[in-house]
Amino acid sequence: MTVTKFPPFSLVRLLKTVFAPEGDQRIGILIDLDHPAGIKNMSFLSQERYSIQRYAHDVFFLGLKNGGMAELGLHGGEMFAYQITGGSNLDLPDRAVDPMGRELSLEKEIYPTYDILLCISTYSATAPLTAFAKKYGFRGATMHGMNRIILDSGLSVDYDEVSRDAESLRLGLTRADWCEIDFGVGDKTYTLKLHLGGQEAQKSHGLCREKKPDVANLPAGEVYYVPVGAEGQFPLKYEEDGTLGLMTVRQGRIVKAELLNGDPATVAHHNDRLANDPVTGELGELGLGTQDLPVSGRDIQDEKVLGTFHVATGRSDHLGGPLTPDRFADARHATHDDILYAPHKTPEVSTNQVRMHIDGRTRVIIENYRPTHYLTELLDADRLDAVAS
Repeated sequence: MTVTKFPPFSLVRLLKTVFAPEGDQRIGILIDLDHPAGIKNMSFLSQERYSIQRYAHDVFFLGLKNGGMAELGLHGGEMFAYQITGGSNLDLPDRAVDPMGRELSLEKEIYPTYDILLCISTYSATAPLTAFAKKYGFRGATMHGMNRIILDSGLSVDYDEVSRDAESLRLGLTRADWCEIDFGVGDKTYTLKLHLGGQEAQKSHGLCREKKPDVANLPAGEVYYVPVGAEGQFPLKYEEDGTLGLMTVRQGRIVKAELLNGDPATVAHHNDRLANDPVTGELGELGLGTQDLPVSGRDIQDEKVLGTFHVATGRSDHLGGPLTPDRFADARHATHDDILYAPHKTPEVSTNQVRMHIDGRTRVIIENYRPTHYLTELLDADRLDAVAS
C-alpha cells in the first residue's frame, strides 16, 4: 500500500475544516496534569514527562494566540488543567486551574462559557466530554496521546477526504448481522463472534461542523458498531506488561481470562476485576480503520489505519450504547478501553480473517491485517467519483 504524503501541519486549516467556525465563538483548551496547579505560570513545561501537554501549549495555545484566532474569527484561547484521571474515558474531575493559579469549576465556569473546547490529554476524554457537550451545548475535539508523528500525519490530512472515505466504507458495511474474527496464536485459532443486529454502522470522520453538541475524536477515520451480543474467544495483550491472555466471551461479556504467555498475576488480577465488577468485561465496540497513516506508537492514530481493527470493553454511552458509568460497581472501573490488533502492536497474534455477514452474504473484509478487495473496491470507486465530480 502506498504511504500517503502529508502537507505540513496547519492549526488554522485543521480547525477550519473540523469546525467551520462562524461568528462570535469562544475556544478553549483543556490539558491534564498530575497536579493541575502545575499550569500556574506554565511551570509544567519544564518537566519532560509532559510532552503531550507541551504540544497543547506550543502548537495549539500559542498557535491560537499568535494569529490563529484572528484568522479563524474566534476569541478566547484560554488553557486550563484538570487532574489526570488515570484511565481511558473515566469521568473528569470538576476542578480545573488556570495559568494564574485560580481554581475553577469545569461544569459551572468552563463548559457553559465556551463554544469549542479542545482536550489534549494523557488519557482519552471523549466519553465524558461528549456527555458534557450534550448538557452544555459546546462542540469539541479530543486529541489524547499527541506526538510529532500524529501532528505531521493524522492531524495534517484533509478531513473532507477522511470523511468521504469513512462514509464509503460505512455504506458498504452497514446493517451487518454479525462479524467473526479468527485469531491465530501459535498453532491454535480462536474465533470471536460479534452480533451487530443489522444496525446502521457509524463513523468517526473528524468533522464537527453542525451547530449542535458534538465531540470529534482526532485523529479520526474509522467505521464502528456497538455490538448487541458476542461469544467465543479472543487473545488480549495486556498493556501493562505484555502478558497474553485468552478471553472467553459469553452473552456479550468477557467472563474468564486464561494465561497464554507471561505473568499469571496479571491474568489473576483481571479475573478478580471481572468477578467484582462484571460489566468491565462488556464488549462495547467493534472498530475498523479507514485511513492510510504511518504507525505513531499511539493507539489513537494506529487504530485508524486501514487493515487494523479494535474491540473495546467498558462504557459505550458516548457511542450510542447502553453502558453508562453508573452501572459499574466502582467508578474507577468505568473506562472505555480499545484493544487494538495491528502488526506492530500484536505481532504474537495473527488475524487470519475478519468476516461480516451483510445482505445475506458473508464477506471477508480483512486478511492478515490487510483490507480485502471488497474494502479497496469501495474506496477506489468513491475516489474515482470524487475526481470525476
